[in-house]
Amino acid sequence: MKAEQIAGMIDHTLLSAVSTEQDVTRICEEAKQYGFATVCVNPFWVPVAAKLLKGSDVGVTTVIGFPLGASRTEIKAAEATDAIEAGATEIDMVLNVGALKSGLKDAVSRDIEAVVKACKGKAAVKVIIETCYLNDEEKSMASLLCKAAGADFVKTSTGFGTGGATIEDIALIRHVVGPEMGIKASGGVRDLEVARKLIQAGATRLGASSSIAIVTGGTNQGY
Repeated sequence: MKAEQIAGMIDHTLLSAVSTEQDVTRICEEAKQYGFATVCVNPFWVPVAAKLLKGSDVGVTTVIGFPLGASRTEIKAAEATDAIEAGATEIDMVLNVGALKSGLKDAVSRDIEAVVKACKGKAAVKVIIETCYLNDEEKSMASLLCKAAGADFVKTSTGFGTGGATIEDIALIRHVVGPEMGIKASGGVRDLEVARKLIQAGATRLGASSSIAIVTGGTNQGY
């Protein structure tokens, strides 16, 4: 796959706590220049990004229940609704990892379903399962719960955990969810070679702050 084709699969990501308006402006301009799928910014910056990207083909992704996933379900749904009203076109929510590891599958399902309902017909939903904290059985269960709840994507990582996307995890998730559901590989996607391997394993979207390095064949030590 050519680099320019991969560009259209990338969420150009800026989730640092110290991100400034100038930084958000920069990534929006970069996203338009290189043809990235979306920019991914913290909720506060959604209105700024939406304004800067209006009329372009670049969407606005934001994060919900981030980065721990331990917010109450009602808060996550409200966050999603607020973000959409502010201009978000895609919502990346964090799964309640602690609930999953406690065996509270119904609670995890309700959590995802509430956000999916809030976004229905308005924004795509990607669920971050934070693979670095899960064994293979838990990764499979999390992926199945995402699919059953109507999410559009399973996403590997927040980038704030102990590890990011791996080829093995992408292949496992693809095996579990089947050929149709989206999979977003994020965390540690820093060059074109890695991006291609993740896509070959089954990823349909990439989350990266090293987006320009990926599409120009360089390297970067970003998200």
